[in-house]
Amino acid sequence: MPEPALRCSQVTRRQGGHTVLDGVDLELAPGEILGLAGVNGAGKTTLLRCLLDFCALDGGAIALFGVPHARPAARRALAYLPERFNPPAYLSGGEFVAHVAALHGQRNDPAAVAAMVEALELDAAALRRTARHYSKGMTQKLGLAATLLLDKRLYVLDEPASGLDPKARALFKRAVLARRAQGAAVLLTSHALADVEELCDRIAILHAGCIRFAGTPAACIAHYGAAGLEGAFLSAVT
Repeated sequence: MPEPALRCSQVTRRQGGHTVLDGVDLELAPGEILGLAGVNGAGKTTLLRCLLDFCALDGGAIALFGVPHARPAARRALAYLPERFNPPAYLSGGEFVAHVAALHGQRNDPAAVAAMVEALELDAAALRRTARHYSKGMTQKLGLAATLLLDKRLYVLDEPASGLDPKARALFKRAVLARRAQGAAVLLTSHALADVEELCDRIAILHAGCIRFAGTPAACIAHYGAAGLEGAFLSAVT
């Protein structure tokens, strides 16, 4: 059996005397898309910060492809797009994409960049403009393009469809599915349960620092006897 792309084992994190994550167990397999859902304050961002080693664990362990998450080698397999993505305003879109590739020790491939820009319908001319002139949607497309162009085995995307119009959301889903088809694992957070149901192989519902449910969207609906995923989610968090 291949090592999970991500394994969280009894992950605990406390902040200011408050337990934010309380024994979180979670696994993500290679070639799988997992949607992490929860209300604001459920602990989703804290869990991502923990797996990225931005903050220390108070208990438990996290491994990326079998490597403890705090080792730099573990994160070489990972690409991350934060929820509040703000590229340097003075860089052009093209310069930013090249800069991200260089940071990861990868070659900037103009043909691959052109293909990704076309796949996300980011105006090619925008790559010559500085990011300060980008709209919210264009900025998000740039972040997605720079992240998905990286040749990684695990992509962590925090609210990746934020600011995208319906057509751009559909194109984003297609691009993520293409990465999964190549064997990559994807962990994404989203408040849009319709996107999770359509895109993700499994959903994990995090509430009050605990995983309330982990399984396929269909299994979640059946488990709570709900008419749809929204109803099942509400049952999980109340």
